[in-house]
This record gives sequence, C-alpha cells and structure tokens, in this order.
Amino acid sequence: MNIAISNSSDKPIYQQLFEQISAQILKGELPSGYSLPPIRQAALELRISVITVKKAWEELERCGLIHTVTGKGCFVAEFSPDEMLRIRDETVSKQMAIDAAYYQSFGLTLDEVVELMKKVYPD
Repeated sequence: MNIAISNSSDKPIYQQLFEQISAQILKGELPSGYSLPPIRQAALELRISVITVKKAWEELERCGLIHTVTGKGCFVAEFSPDEMLRIRDETVSKQMAIDAAYYQSFGLTLDEVVELMKKVYPD
C-alpha cells in the first residue's frame, strides 16, 4: 500500500486516503483478501490521526471495497472483473459530476473542457 498525504491539499486527509486506497483496489494493486494495516498502525506510519484513518476505512467499507472481520482486521473485498469496472465507473462518474459543475461555473463548454483535459492528461 503506497500512500502520499498532502497537508497542503484542499481535500481532507481522510478523503485523500480513501481515494488512494480505492484507486489501488480498483486497479488491482491491492488484491482481494489483502489485509489493510490496523487503523492505529496506519495512523502511526502516515503520521495522521487514528480518527482520520478510521473515517477512511469506514468510507471504504461503506462503498463495499473492504470488509471487516472482527478480531482479524480489514480486508479488500472480492470482486469479479465486471464488478470492479462498475464500481470504478460509478466512482469516477461521481467525481466527474462534481468537476463538470465546477467547469460549468467558468462557462466552459464540453469541447473546451476536453481540449484542456488533453493538455494536462499524461500520455
């Protein structure tokens, strides 16, 4: 599990943690059954609050990406390839809706957004 927390980001730390872990799960970098570190251990290693890690883990579980086994810890849920694609698309669509509203507030058209995206999207 590779996590980079930015204290200067506008996103809350729990959201950064949630997004990075969910992306790693949906890309297959964290396979089904992978054991996430205990909340206290993750907080210590990342130098963040236990409450922050707990909130991220709860959000991952609420989204069905992980499950908790009492007394054993949190594990990446099992997904079929189709389920992974569906969850990925739902997750990305939610963020795109937020982003689209932001771009529209500047009066950008879809074509303008696509052109700007092409400039910043890594090849």
